Amino acid sequence: MTVSNFSIEFYPPHTAAGEARLDAVHAELSQLDPDFFSVTYGAGGSTRHGTRQLVMKYQAQGSEIAPHLSFSGLNEDGVLELLHSYLNAGISRLVALRGDIPSGSGTSVHSRYASELVEFIRHKTGDAFHIEVACYPEIHPEARSYAADVNYFKDKVEAGANSAITQYFYNADAYFHFRDYCAKQGIGIPIVPGIMPITNYQNLARFSIKCGAEIPQWLGRKLETFGEDTAGLRTYGLEVVSELCERLLVGGAPGLHFYSMNLAGCVKALWDNLSLSDR
Repeated sequence: MTVSNFSIEFYPPHTAAGEARLDAVHAELSQLDPDFFSVTYGAGGSTRHGTRQLVMKYQAQGSEIAPHLSFSGLNEDGVLELLHSYLNAGISRLVALRGDIPSGSGTSVHSRYASELVEFIRHKTGDAFHIEVACYPEIHPEARSYAADVNYFKDKVEAGANSAITQYFYNADAYFHFRDYCAKQGIGIPIVPGIMPITNYQNLARFSIKCGAEIPQWLGRKLETFGEDTAGLRTYGLEVVSELCERLLVGGAPGLHFYSMNLAGCVKALWDNLSLSDR
């Protein structure tokens, strides 16, 4: 299989200094010539303005940008206005998500499914956008069951999604089992693994609990041994994630999507280890 879909994710910074740092990171990672950069969209649309600002700026600089988008914090008119502004800017790829409900909103807040958003985009813009959606090899933390979660994924595909990006994971078998199970359920779109570099164990452990990503026991125990040795942890993390990526690519994964955490070094090191510029 020819592998060509390599992409990198950013999140909108909350300060001018953070945005300046991200501008430098974007410039550095642009030299890798990824297929696209995605820009996240916070809970309840909390980073909507920052997302749009970054998307427009980096698109104007010549990068292909895929904004994250959800109904969270917007009605249909607001989503449609965003879609038209993105089309006018030459953007042709979106990441369509259900979106998280902001904390403190209570259970009365209705969150519309990503399949509804995909259907809405297709109804309003036809095939103008390549639509990415999310999926979960280790299953969404709110899912009733494995089969139910895959059915939700299938709903997004049938609504018109072109490809999918997974939540990050560190167990390649989880991805392969998920991919093969999805194929048996009639899901035929490319499923691109999401890759999280390992740079800080405490932050990774906290975030993994929140999003339902599993850190295998052998890996967690090993990472704990580094303590304050940040350099040692990053070196070991690079080795582990590089091996994971190589196994995924050899096993037929149709690309990789790197969660950069707005850092250049970890993504560049993985890119070089995997010789992605040559693939």
